[in-house]
Amino acid sequence: MGIEDDAVEVRAQGWRTLASLHALIEIELERALQDAAELSVVEFTVLDALSRQHGWHMRMQQLAGAAALSSSATTRLVNRLEDRGLLTRILCADDRRGIYTELTDAGQTLLGSARPVYDETLAAALAAAEQKPELAPLVDALHRLPDPQPAAV
Repeated sequence: MGIEDDAVEVRAQGWRTLASLHALIEIELERALQDAAELSVVEFTVLDALSRQHGWHMRMQQLAGAAALSSSATTRLVNRLEDRGLLTRILCADDRRGIYTELTDAGQTLLGSARPVYDETLAAALAAAEQKPELAPLVDALHRLPDPQPAAV
């Protein structure tokens, strides 16, 4: 193997390790959120993304990006959450083709009860991952990330 081949393998191994950490965390979060709030991780992610917006709403395209979903998958997810009364859709006054998604009071309440479960489960999953030698460097890197700055209002 040449140097270039070694670099490719290092990146591939890094990606496999990152995917392993992600899977470990997501499995724990999925279980905890389902048990505590009947939410999937992606549903929690959508509610959380909406809660962080000034005015509590986002365009569907922004929401798709925040949840890392396709437009069609986002539409199906929003339909399910809307049927549960957790969010609502509003036509954009400036652009009739634009649709905003907004958190309802019920969505805010459910998110408020689910957030501590999410935070505790994430902390526990990271602590468990930190005990695995192959995952410890990634967990350490996550701990060293700077705190996100609050969005300007």
